[in-house]
Amino acid sequence: MPLLRAIFMRLISTAITLFGVAVIVFVVIRVVPGNPIAMMLPPGATEADIARLETQYGFDKSIFEQFIIWIGGVIQGDFGTSISLRQPVSTLVLNRLPATLELSIVALTIAVLMGGAMALFGTRFRDTKAEGAIDVSAGMALSIPDFLWGLVLILLFGVLWPIFHISGRISPSLNIDFTTNFFLFEAFARLRFDVIGDLIGHMFMPALALAIPLAAIIAQLLKQSLKETMHLDYVTLARTKGYAEGRVITHEALPNAILPTLTLVGVQFTFLIGGTVIIERLFSYEGLGNMAIDAVINRDLPLIQGIVILFALIFTLVNLAVDMLYTVLNPRLRHA
Repeated sequence: MPLLRAIFMRLISTAITLFGVAVIVFVVIRVVPGNPIAMMLPPGATEADIARLETQYGFDKSIFEQFIIWIGGVIQGDFGTSISLRQPVSTLVLNRLPATLELSIVALTIAVLMGGAMALFGTRFRDTKAEGAIDVSAGMALSIPDFLWGLVLILLFGVLWPIFHISGRISPSLNIDFTTNFFLFEAFARLRFDVIGDLIGHMFMPALALAIPLAAIIAQLLKQSLKETMHLDYVTLARTKGYAEGRVITHEALPNAILPTLTLVGVQFTFLIGGTVIIERLFSYEGLGNMAIDAVINRDLPLIQGIVILFALIFTLVNLAVDMLYTVLNPRLRHA
């Protein structure tokens, strides 16, 4: 019952958060100078043409009336029509979302593998020069933002050694007739190794650029947690039983040290999704972040609102899932 009550309260909190985000975004983007309707019309458009489009998109009403109409549509799954693309916002957003989610999941996987390996290596060779090298490497990785890593990767593996693709999501020459836009996941399900190789070739550099700073954060926190855990009694007992140091770290210390890192990974994953905006633009990756920049440039208010609400929903749901998972995995919280 306490766990169900906690889940219910978090769901209520999530709903309130999303409503607050909707209000703030709706108001802020409407007080910014500029008329999005004017961008849709040719230079010789008359005042009657402008008034007709303003009525069509509801801009002739007060902000309060516009918000009530918009939020009523959102509750029913209707986010309006894109001003620049003339298509339903929900369709546009859902078509681009799979690409961003796949990129984020691949980046998170790389970050966890890199950061975990660095932390385990640093713990195994603690108080040596190898640990110092790990700390320096993590500091350097964290001090450089992801878009600069992207530029470095483009220069190295796109220009000097052209191993990977530097733009796009998939080669136009490939014939794909997938039923969803989750190309990578569906390619694995269909065993389309040609598509998998092409997708990875396009996705690897942007995913690695996103993963490097996150891997440094994971390495630092997990290594610190492991070093603290290595002094506990049960770890000392494992050593007295003759277990190898590597086994002591992975089988005894790691399961308890990983809980704080789990929370960090969940929180950082939401920032990683937000970071895809710049990276997708840099690599011309056909995801939601790239579309968000186009929406801002074109002052496409309905599309901006839809993208922001979707990002906010993903952030809150990921944080909720991490909190619940942490509660389930931590016996002290589960039985509190």
